Amino acid sequence: MIPVADAVAKIVAGFAPLSTEQVPLSGGLGRILAADVAARLSSPPADVSAMDGYALRAADVQTAPATLTRIGESAAGSGFDGTVGTGQCVRIFTGAPVPAGADAIIIQEDTTVNGEAVTFTEAATPGRWIRRAGMDFAEGEVLIAAGTRLTGRHIGLAAAMNAPWLEVRRRPRVAILATGDELVMPGEPVGPSQIVSSNGLALAAYVREMGGEPIDLGIARDTLESLREKLAGAKSADLLVTIGGASVGDHDLVQKALGGEGFELNFYKVAMRPGKPLIFGRLGAVPVLGLPGNPVSVGVTSLLFLKPALETLLGLSRTDPVRQTVKLGRDLGPNGEREDYLRARLGRDGAGNVTATPFERQDSAMMARFAEADCLVIRPPHAGPAKAGETVEILPLPASAL
Repeated sequence: MIPVADAVAKIVAGFAPLSTEQVPLSGGLGRILAADVAARLSSPPADVSAMDGYALRAADVQTAPATLTRIGESAAGSGFDGTVGTGQCVRIFTGAPVPAGADAIIIQEDTTVNGEAVTFTEAATPGRWIRRAGMDFAEGEVLIAAGTRLTGRHIGLAAAMNAPWLEVRRRPRVAILATGDELVMPGEPVGPSQIVSSNGLALAAYVREMGGEPIDLGIARDTLESLREKLAGAKSADLLVTIGGASVGDHDLVQKALGGEGFELNFYKVAMRPGKPLIFGRLGAVPVLGLPGNPVSVGVTSLLFLKPALETLLGLSRTDPVRQTVKLGRDLGPNGEREDYLRARLGRDGAGNVTATPFERQDSAMMARFAEADCLVIRPPHAGPAKAGETVEILPLPASAL
């Protein structure tokens, strides 16, 4: 067995960023930007009004009341072409260009109008209610950096920057192969020796949330022939992930089937719980990550190992999962030789401190508890007993994904 940190390092070293592709702005949500995006214009492109009111020379309304003559109108998309002179003003609307000669705006609530005569009941301040050209950003300014995972806010910004296309990383193609004679798909009849297959669907969802594109290879039965037939579908993938069959039982045939296809093993077994029987290697040009078959093991190992692999393929800066320190919510016994990841709920104690309370039962087949968990409490190898109130490290489980 190797430590978790060593396993992560070996996995990350087995990948390199994928090629890039251009997508329309409308298709950029959630993608990883591969090239900086610079503004193709300034925003606003000219001085514009921030309010409905009147554009004028501040020197003409140094004190109130003061009456000026309205000589025209400036609206968004239809500016005033003339110049505001002494004793003059222009009706202006929000977003409209400030006419030449004007250096202030007085809002319409501070005026009374009689024909073309406008009386101002508030003195003017130079620059008041004017959004200066380039106030938001200037042409050529880089506003969205390569490596950014694009959100709706980034899409809106890129649109304002007049960027119709984006250079993004290609989505990693992740082939997913579940294994086991006992598996049936949700909704199918379940025999006395069968269980519903949840891992493949969960893993496909994890892949999508992490920015990849899952390829479902189906369920391989516990024969070498079935496994080899299904493995053939992974040749065009950027990563093959197998689920189950990675241990050493009579029906655990994944390593044997891979070996018959020329698989090169990097490591097998990680000193962790859950997730010990984990495989990493290469089948020709395709990296292979073999996950255990228990559903919680799939979730935990996806967070610790699949996520950094996909981040590397997407050209993201690799950072270890952000660990936080909180108070332990209940007593724990000593830990064994493997690093333990306990499913837990977050809460607060009487003093307002954030607490993590591990569930009493930590069986790696208990998917309901995993879905209910807010975090994983990390117990180092050979850790001694821990009392409620002591400080522990956790890995948060975001509500949206791993």
